[in-house]
Amino acid sequence: MAATLKDIAQKLGVHPATVSRALNPRTAHLVNAATVERVRKAAAAMNYVPNPMASGLRTSRSHTIGVVIPDLTNPLFPGMVRGMQDTLSRAGYTPLLVNTDNDPATEAQMVASLRARRVDGFILATARRDHPLLVELASRFPIVLINRVTESIQLPSVAADDQHGIRLAVDHVYDMGHREIAHLAGPKWSSTGHERAQAFNRVMRELGLSVAKRNVAVTAWNIEEAKETAMGMLARDPRITAIVAANDQLAIGVIEAARERRLRIPRDLSVIGYNDMPFMDLVDPPLTTIRVPQHEIGSEAARLLLSHLAEEGGTPVKQVRLTPELVVRASTGPPHP
Repeated sequence: MAATLKDIAQKLGVHPATVSRALNPRTAHLVNAATVERVRKAAAAMNYVPNPMASGLRTSRSHTIGVVIPDLTNPLFPGMVRGMQDTLSRAGYTPLLVNTDNDPATEAQMVASLRARRVDGFILATARRDHPLLVELASRFPIVLINRVTESIQLPSVAADDQHGIRLAVDHVYDMGHREIAHLAGPKWSSTGHERAQAFNRVMRELGLSVAKRNVAVTAWNIEEAKETAMGMLARDPRITAIVAANDQLAIGVIEAARERRLRIPRDLSVIGYNDMPFMDLVDPPLTTIRVPQHEIGSEAARLLLSHLAEEGGTPVKQVRLTPELVVRASTGPPHP
C-alpha cells in the first residue's frame, strides 16, 4: 500500500500540513529548509507518490497544462516542449500535448478536448496574426504563447528576438560582401513569417539595399514549397547571391533549388537559415543559421504561466524576447566574381 502524507507525518513527528507544504514546490519556502529535506528523504524512502486528483479536489485544479503545437514533425519544437516539461514537472504540473497540423479546424477540436480535461492553462505555439480562438480562450484561461505573437489580442509570450536575429543574418552576408540579398519569408498568415519579413525589410533599408521583389513568402512552412518558391526567385533574378530563409526547413528548400539550377553553395549562392534545428550541422553543406534558445523559450513560457496561475491572473502581460545567436557553417561565403 502506498504511503500517504499522514504516514510520512507520523514517521517524522510533524503535522500532515507541514509535509504537504514541504512536498509542494510552490509552498516549500514556507517550511524550514532542514524540515523540507527530512520530508523529501522520508517520502522517497517510503515510495510516496503524489495524488494529483486529490490535490485537484482541494484546489479546484487539475494540475495539467494544455500544450498546443502546430507541427510535431518540425524539429524546432521538441526542445521547447522539453523546456516546458522540465519546469512544469518541478512545480507538480503535467503537460498534455496536442498537434494541430496548422489547421484551424483541428486546432479548435484539440483545444476543445483539452478544455474537457479541465486543464488549468494553455501554452500555445500555434498563433496566426488574426486568431479569434485565442481571444475566446484568453477570456477563460491563463495563456502563454511560445515562438509566436498575435495581433488580435495582447497575451504573454516568449520568443526569440526576431529583429535581432534577422539583423545578424543580413549583417553576416553583407559583411562578406553580398549586396544582392533576398529573403524567403514564411507564410503571411503566420506571425513568425510576418515578423521576420518585416525585420528583413527594415535591416535592408538601413543598409541602403533594395528589397524590391526580393522578399517573397511561401504559403506553407515546408521544404517542397520553399524549393518551388526559391526556383522562381532565382529564375526571375539571377543576380541574387545570398538568400536569408525564415527558418531552416525553408533554407533546405533553397539549397535543393540551387542544386537543381546547378548553383554551387556557397560559391554561387550563400544560404542562411533560422532556428538551428537539430542536425543542421549534418546537411550538405552544413547550414549557417540563427540559433534560437529552444529549451529556454519553453522553460520561460512555463514559468510565465505558473506565475500567472499563482497570482490568479493578477500579473501584467509580459512579452519576453530571448537573444538568438549566429552560427556560421559552410553554407555561406563571399560572393564569387
